[in-house]
Amino acid sequence: MRLALISDIHGNAIALEAVLAEIDREGVDQIISLGDVAPLGSQPREALDILRDRGIPSVLGNHDEFLLVPDLIYQYATGAPIETAVSWCREQLRPGDFDYLRTFQREIEVPLGDSACLRLFHGSPRSHMEMLLATTPPDELETMLAGRKGSLLAGGHTHIQMFRQHRGQLLLNPGSVGMPFLEHIGVNPTAPPRILAHAEYAIVTAERARISVDLRRLPLDRKRLREAALASEVPLRGMLAAQYA
Repeated sequence: MRLALISDIHGNAIALEAVLAEIDREGVDQIISLGDVAPLGSQPREALDILRDRGIPSVLGNHDEFLLVPDLIYQYATGAPIETAVSWCREQLRPGDFDYLRTFQREIEVPLGDSACLRLFHGSPRSHMEMLLATTPPDELETMLAGRKGSLLAGGHTHIQMFRQHRGQLLLNPGSVGMPFLEHIGVNPTAPPRILAHAEYAIVTAERARISVDLRRLPLDRKRLREAALASEVPLRGMLAAQYA
């Protein structure tokens, strides 16, 4: 079985289309999204339409739930620019888009054969707002996993690719399709994150008890990304355009 894991699209339909085209050329059995599909970027409806039209299941990310439960965003340290961008995104969506968001699951489990399984979430199994990092201490990580067991556990949220072993289990973050970060946002929380001009995802291959993970990076067209940001009314358009200058 081969699965493609994508995450944190954040309304970047240009990056999503490029990633899906590459995945199609690779050939996989299933594609699964780990959440945060629409808010912050310039093409929120287009990103949702692509996933829905292709029947790609998705985990519920924190930004996905912010669209459904507006007051929830105040439990997450975001700041006014992010809150304004999420509100703008909510105004762009149609009733059917909210119905689609309600189909997103907090966790997805995929059997891999021979008693192996893949457990998928957004931030951590305990909360889609928590960050699992390569530097998270083992005891703290154990608490965040909330007793979940699997051959491979995968989440997004941090916008940083990661692959680590924790007490016999493999932990994966495929990175971000739409907004991969140069470094963890907590390194310099007062400054906008540096967004890289590529898209990230992962391919998981399971053959009997053997599991392999391939972390991918796909270069993107900076000019197209900048033009899409400037053509949109998204409140973060200035910041986004500057990233791709």
